[in-house]
Amino acid sequence: MTRRGFLAACAALFAVGLVGPSVGAAAGDTMLADLAMTSQALGNGLFGSAEVRSDSLQGLPQWTRVLADMQAEGPVFDRCLADAGECATPVLTNWRKIIAAAQGLSRREKVTAVNDFFNRWPYKLDQEIYGRSEYWATLREFMTRSGDCEDYSIAKYFALRKLGFGKDEMRIVILMDQIRGIGHAVLAVYDGDDILILDSLSNLILPHTRYKHYAPQYSMNETTRWAHIGGFEKQSKPPYQGLATRK
Repeated sequence: MTRRGFLAACAALFAVGLVGPSVGAAAGDTMLADLAMTSQALGNGLFGSAEVRSDSLQGLPQWTRVLADMQAEGPVFDRCLADAGECATPVLTNWRKIIAAAQGLSRREKVTAVNDFFNRWPYKLDQEIYGRSEYWATLREFMTRSGDCEDYSIAKYFALRKLGFGKDEMRIVILMDQIRGIGHAVLAVYDGDDILILDSLSNLILPHTRYKHYAPQYSMNETTRWAHIGGFEKQSKPPYQGLATRK
């Protein structure tokens, strides 16, 4: 990443509060310069990026809405898991099916089972389903109407949470697919010293180091978000077009 691109990315982080509270111009310039000088050394994060962490989900209204809805709907899903007679809808029946099928599997087998299960849903654009360019579906909404890339990642995230994976072991990642030149989303699962990528485009589960064309923009779990700067050595990077243009 060029210095200009790096500083522009950091400026965007300040705008949404990822780096910290508002600071004076001189202090801001110093912090940006310090980040610029250390960016090369810090590139050991997801997809080879440098990561800037925030323990605030401010600026992620789609994600916070999904979290709030899941907290409200969670007891309904839990009652279905405890008693098949409580599974009153196809969504709940399917939920019980995948959780029950994966419950006794090894950790890696659970990841594979969840990825395979939700990748069976057909890909649909938000515009087609909700009449808007960008909408993050809850688990119930995705299992009812299907969705697009971030919706697959959200469903897989909550399924693996129910199967015993901790929130700090997973992130939903918003990224740039540099081959297709569009925004995309995947689920990253931290597995020991490796990071596995669950992608709606494939049932293959590969380490993040295999995806040289994925440039992360930001990632999140239930309590934390990260901004990503740089990444693995890449081809010439097309302009970021946002998730609304993904396929």
